[in-house]
Amino acid sequence: MESTVVMINLFGAVALLLFGLAQVKDGMTRAFGVKLRSGLALGTRGTFRSFFAGFVATIALQSSTATALMISSFVERNLVRARMAQIVLLGANVGTAVTAWLVATGIESVSPLVILVGVVLYKSSSSTARQGLGSALVGIGLMLLSLHLLSLATEPMRQSPALAAFLKLLDGAWPVALAFSTVLAIISSSSLAVVVLILSLTAMGILSPALTVILVLGANLGGAVPPVIATLKSTASARRVTLGNLLVRGVGCLVVLPFASQVAAALAALPIPASKLPVDVHLAFNLAVALMLWPLSGLLSHLMEKLIPDEKQPETGPKYLDDTALSSPVVALSGATREVLRVGDLIESMLIRTMRAFNDNNLAPMKDIGELERQVDALQQEVKIYLSRLGRQGLGGEPAARSIVIIDYAINLEHVGDIIEKGLQEQVRKKIVNGLKFSEDGYKELANLFNLTIENLRIAQTIFVTRDAGLARQLMEVKVDVRRMEKQSSERHLERLRDGRLDSLQTSSLHLDMLRDLKRVNAHLVSVAYPILDESGLLTESRLRSAN
Repeated sequence: MESTVVMINLFGAVALLLFGLAQVKDGMTRAFGVKLRSGLALGTRGTFRSFFAGFVATIALQSSTATALMISSFVERNLVRARMAQIVLLGANVGTAVTAWLVATGIESVSPLVILVGVVLYKSSSSTARQGLGSALVGIGLMLLSLHLLSLATEPMRQSPALAAFLKLLDGAWPVALAFSTVLAIISSSSLAVVVLILSLTAMGILSPALTVILVLGANLGGAVPPVIATLKSTASARRVTLGNLLVRGVGCLVVLPFASQVAAALAALPIPASKLPVDVHLAFNLAVALMLWPLSGLLSHLMEKLIPDEKQPETGPKYLDDTALSSPVVALSGATREVLRVGDLIESMLIRTMRAFNDNNLAPMKDIGELERQVDALQQEVKIYLSRLGRQGLGGEPAARSIVIIDYAINLEHVGDIIEKGLQEQVRKKIVNGLKFSEDGYKELANLFNLTIENLRIAQTIFVTRDAGLARQLMEVKVDVRRMEKQSSERHLERLRDGRLDSLQTSSLHLDMLRDLKRVNAHLVSVAYPILDESGLLTESRLRSAN
């Protein structure tokens, strides 16, 4: 029973420490988030400034992981060079070590005062910045309080035979001790928390100096793992930064590991309290790594480029616009037709992704819509330029007419892409972000129109290639069906509004906007049928002629 209480007290104290760290990070982000991010981005124009920027950001956020993720995102967007990013993380590592050293100065007695000031500042101000600062002060107070609780929680462990046996096992197996501490840091996502825990055990006098060094090395190694995990799905440039930092700490640990006893003895010879050995080792290790790796940061960046090469980018340019085919109009027009079909395929992908996001209430399927739209714009522009060059050779008759049809269809597809990106995507985003729910009838009406629109696109693609008059007439008739569906859905929606249906009231503007945009998409798709029906004599100035 007694051991259970001890473990509850210990885990509770560690949980309070982690919660305090999170409070500091969230509070400082609210108070100075924009300034910290801009300072980190602008402060990387030189090696010293980069080191200092990483140092300050980590002191403020109490998290080298947060700094690592910020700087890797800047590298991903080409705002910071890779070499400067590695130096920023060297500064971040020293920053978290200095934080641990400051926490261990024995000022936990002021924690109630710090918490009181933080709460007063938070409650007495409506300013986001001041509230954030108040929240950060509360977090610092909780961190200091957790040190006192850790000391109380670990005191009964001094006489524990089980703990003595476990520590003796670790003292005789340094790689196991290193792995144990590493796992603790990964689980807690904080090297600082593990170092503070080691500090509490050291104060009890139950850790040998060499084992203390090993455990601190493991905390440093484990602290570099969470940023790597967080950037696994990021671009190669972002992954290089976090993996490079892990590599640096790993090499440092391997170098120091065999000499743990000598390092402990050297630090013991200095006029510093033995109880503060963990934070001294933590600071000395990160300072030494920074001094050694700073001049080699360029080599480290080149090494990471070789270990993590850039992803092969998908081909986004034209595939079928062959300049050598310009001397043969039939071949050139065939290539342009195939290229515009690619544009149609991109539009289909955009529609399907948007519909999937609408159906699943999930933003993820739409994350590439913007990139797909840029590809649509670029390809239709390339097609227009290519066919304008072909037209300089004096096309006439059927080739000239076909060239105009291709350009018109490409332009219409480009308009459809704009409607999807700027209209439908934003409307679906509002639905998801605001947690809006359509009425069951309204949802079915929109889902049916989405499906019909995708089917009409596929028919339009077929008509564009085959020039089939029957399919063209069918698509024109579907346009009437779409108009009727849009009108009926609008009328039913207004009826639901008159009935006071809350779900319809909340989604009224979205419902009508999506109906309008899907109708516009279909209008652009149907345009592919006009020239074919006109050639067949089935189209008047304003409407289809009778089949008879």
